[in-house]
Amino acid sequence: MISYARHVKSIIKIHHLKKIDTHQHFWKMNQVRELLDDFQTRPMQRDFLPGDISPVLNRNGFDGCVAVQINPSEKETDFLITLAKTHDFIKGVVGWVDLQADDINERLQWYRSFSIVKGFRHALEKETSRDLMLHPHFRRGIAALQRYGFRYDISIYPDQLRFAADLVAIYPDQKFVIDHLGKPSVKRKEISEWRTEITRLAAYQNTYCKISGLVTEAEWRSWRYRDFKPFIDVVVNAFGTDRIMFGSDWPISLVAARYEEVLGIVENYFSQFSPADRERFYRQNAIDFYGLQN
Repeated sequence: MISYARHVKSIIKIHHLKKIDTHQHFWKMNQVRELLDDFQTRPMQRDFLPGDISPVLNRNGFDGCVAVQINPSEKETDFLITLAKTHDFIKGVVGWVDLQADDINERLQWYRSFSIVKGFRHALEKETSRDLMLHPHFRRGIAALQRYGFRYDISIYPDQLRFAADLVAIYPDQKFVIDHLGKPSVKRKEISEWRTEITRLAAYQNTYCKISGLVTEAEWRSWRYRDFKPFIDVVVNAFGTDRIMFGSDWPISLVAARYEEVLGIVENYFSQFSPADRERFYRQNAIDFYGLQN
């Protein structure tokens, strides 16, 4: 685990600014056990519910979060909706729905009756067909999202960025956000091809990017701040400060860092940015993108 003592002195604390974490997960272990097989000895091998994160958010200046699906099931979407009913700091839900289903319009019509549901996600990085997002049935689902006013979180690996660029070009009126910078390999410092593709993707103004998930793509036990800066530089230069958002990826991020350490990465990076830029990054862009209640 990394000590931030030498960085913290130079960080301009902005806890007076209420912030929104755009990428958090909640689960009961019996619902996601198979999905977490890669982390059998890691600290997320238990239930993680809103009560676990609420005090952490409070002490770090957050008053809201977006809950994002992890399980590919409508039961997961319903689970997150239920949590949001009793925890008002959950400002939005990014759920799961089968975008390739014949009844996709009916399902989206149903979910539109829940104002807390802001969008949907599918773990495209796990698909054997790397260009699944461009297949006709999947594209039909994206078109339906656009009709019903839902956002779409694109969860992919770097080899799929070129397909993502083609997708967002087809639907210029649909809002997309790239989760976790497209998961570049920070550990292996593989930046060149990723930089080319993420920059191409950023040219489409309907596409945002979450600065999230960095520590899980780094060396879990020995990462350093300098490992992340080149990747954040690329995204900030490509998307600008109007189309980037903070996400912790909690509790997945616990494999490599405490919440404060994840936050410290971006606090250090953005400490010299203007108050307006920081406000956009930590809050306003999330409100604008997901249509959250301010």
